[in-house]
Amino acid sequence: MKKLFLAFSGLLALTSLSAQEPVDYVHPFVGTTNYGTTNPGAVCPNGLMSVVPFNVMGSEDNKYDKDARWWSTPYEYTNSYFTGFAHGALSGVGCPDLGSLLLMPTTGKLDVDYHSYGSKYEKENAHPGYYTISLTKYNILAEATATPRTGLSRFTFPKGESNILLNVGEGLTNESGAYLRRVSDQEVEGMKVLGTFCYYSQAVFPVYFVMRVNKAPKATGWWKKQRPMGVEANWDADAGKNKIYTHYNRDMAGDDIGAWFTFDTAEGEQIEVSMGISYVSIKNARENLDKEQHGQHFDAIRKEARQRWNDDLSRIRVEGGTDEQKGVFYTALYHTLIHPNILQDVNGEYPQMEGDGTMTTQGNRYTVFSLWDTYRNLHQLMTLVYPERQMDMIHTMLSMYDEHGWLPKWELYGRETLTMEGDPSLPVIVDTWMKGLRDFDIEKAYEAMYKSATLPGKDNLMRPDNDDYMSRGYVPLTEPFDNSVSHALEYYIADYSLSTLAKALGKKEDAKLFYDRSMGYKNYYSKEFGTLRPILPDGKFYEPFDPKQGENFEPSPGFHEGNAWNYTFYVPHDVMGLAKLMGGKQQFVNHLQSVFDRGNYDPANEPDIAYPYLFSYFKGEEWRTQKLVKELLAKHFTTQPNGLPGNEDTGTMSAWAIFSMMGLYPDCPGVPEYTLTLPTFDKVTIQLDPKYYGKDKLVIETVNPEKDSDTIGSIEMGGKKCGYRINHNDLMKAGSLKFTKK
Repeated sequence: MKKLFLAFSGLLALTSLSAQEPVDYVHPFVGTTNYGTTNPGAVCPNGLMSVVPFNVMGSEDNKYDKDARWWSTPYEYTNSYFTGFAHGALSGVGCPDLGSLLLMPTTGKLDVDYHSYGSKYEKENAHPGYYTISLTKYNILAEATATPRTGLSRFTFPKGESNILLNVGEGLTNESGAYLRRVSDQEVEGMKVLGTFCYYSQAVFPVYFVMRVNKAPKATGWWKKQRPMGVEANWDADAGKNKIYTHYNRDMAGDDIGAWFTFDTAEGEQIEVSMGISYVSIKNARENLDKEQHGQHFDAIRKEARQRWNDDLSRIRVEGGTDEQKGVFYTALYHTLIHPNILQDVNGEYPQMEGDGTMTTQGNRYTVFSLWDTYRNLHQLMTLVYPERQMDMIHTMLSMYDEHGWLPKWELYGRETLTMEGDPSLPVIVDTWMKGLRDFDIEKAYEAMYKSATLPGKDNLMRPDNDDYMSRGYVPLTEPFDNSVSHALEYYIADYSLSTLAKALGKKEDAKLFYDRSMGYKNYYSKEFGTLRPILPDGKFYEPFDPKQGENFEPSPGFHEGNAWNYTFYVPHDVMGLAKLMGGKQQFVNHLQSVFDRGNYDPANEPDIAYPYLFSYFKGEEWRTQKLVKELLAKHFTTQPNGLPGNEDTGTMSAWAIFSMMGLYPDCPGVPEYTLTLPTFDKVTIQLDPKYYGKDKLVIETVNPEKDSDTIGSIEMGGKKCGYRINHNDLMKAGSLKFTKK
């Protein structure tokens, strides 16, 4: 019934609107199963706040219980057991964190145990900035919307005794500890400790909040889990009973605490609950709440959220194609505008990077830099379509260097989690500068990048194995599963980016040094297998070696989350050099084609997502790119909840789809070029910022779109014929791309 309802509601929305806006094509449930780890919660573009249904805290078979298995999302589409709206959550990540401050409506006798107060639900629906369900256990309609820094929930109750619970003990975070303070019968404030993302123990931070209900309760109080008598200090966290406090109204603190409000409600009575958050202070959380909601009620806030989304999504207008394809496209664009998200409060304050201080920014300060993922394509999309945000992201990265001494790797709310590998800030910064976005201190940026590229491993937060890399040209395998090849491949790409920047800045010796290092990938090439292969400390290849080992995320010597086939062609800065190693063009093409033919391509694995575009480096083989991209889009990207090939990785999978559907892809991070393929749509109009590009639009058209052909006959850029690889800056000057079908 749930899936039928979703399909029907989506169809109804499409057919009932005479003039479709981009926001109407978004399907927030895409990626909410098949390990996509997205969620359908209410959020504004790049917003600090998201109000997300939490349904992974209990199910009939514990299949979706966050405490029974690794679960990095607060929501799974195939489950239907609601335990509250979480305030502040991550979208498309692989490790659990945030997803706390759970707000739950109930009826009848007060029950504060989440094991029993949860409810099944039906009539689920979502649109950008809005989410709703009906709780069958209580006959309550629950709705949520958001502003950039605040959430607003609306609960429609039946007649009788009703309750609103604020659970600050539970969530996805691996951290514990919180406190609550009563301001009035209708307002509470407090703090919850979050962090330890991917179990990095020092990545800990607080979230401060202010919560208000718009109706005076008849009773209110706290609850706290009581430790059982006579147990050891390492007692079971789920043991013990919740003590309900009815006459104690001073401050409350602990690991499992909450606030409750009880009301007498009339049939159909609505109660609204506002929540403001800050990562700086309670004072700022209150100011965020006051200034962003400024007394407005639910429908007005929801309307504002929808308009924010439509304005941002409208920067790209597509014509032609099916409603399904438009749904895939605009949902993907929606997902790319969730992270990175703003961190500063309305007064500009934000928590210092890896410090205890409070800083102030003039522009937007961003957070959630999942750079191992997003350096490949998402920041290139920001540069093209949302350059003002990309500039603020670059300023944020450089401010992190000022505050912490390092550019970010995988930053989360002012903490460096050191998740994944490589030196991913470098290609992002270089790519941005090479594309003409230069409103930042390039010498400071170069200093920061040079530091991580040259410091010895013992002093190097970004490259802990830099000694071997610098002296040998590769990272040897020193432990059975140390990801050495994956590390080195990331360094090669980062150093190639640094080399191109050094050359542009006139630093010739540096340019040669880093270019030479970037060619070190050749050390790993094994003629015996035709793949990259780990190298032992004695310089010999690792054996016994199976290039397919590592499928299904099993450990693979030298490779992280993949195998040799997923990584061998990840040398985007020297495709021709790799082809020469393999014996020439035809051997390279045959070898690469075999990756797809034999099922060794993983569409959800970042290192190989650009593989389809590599064919177009070779004249006469471009048709393979066009054929594969079309097939992969149709197979792995749909408007259904399982409509992503796997983990969204904070917009990376969606950015692949967006570029591919527009007909151009940035397959080499740090290099201002695109490889072209046949667009999905008849016409794509991208709104450009004249401040950066001198033009207000880029138009991509397909000639004879009705022709039954999936291959390109010719391409024109600015009215002149061009090849299958073009320069970003040339494209911006031209202002148009025209594809003619063969």
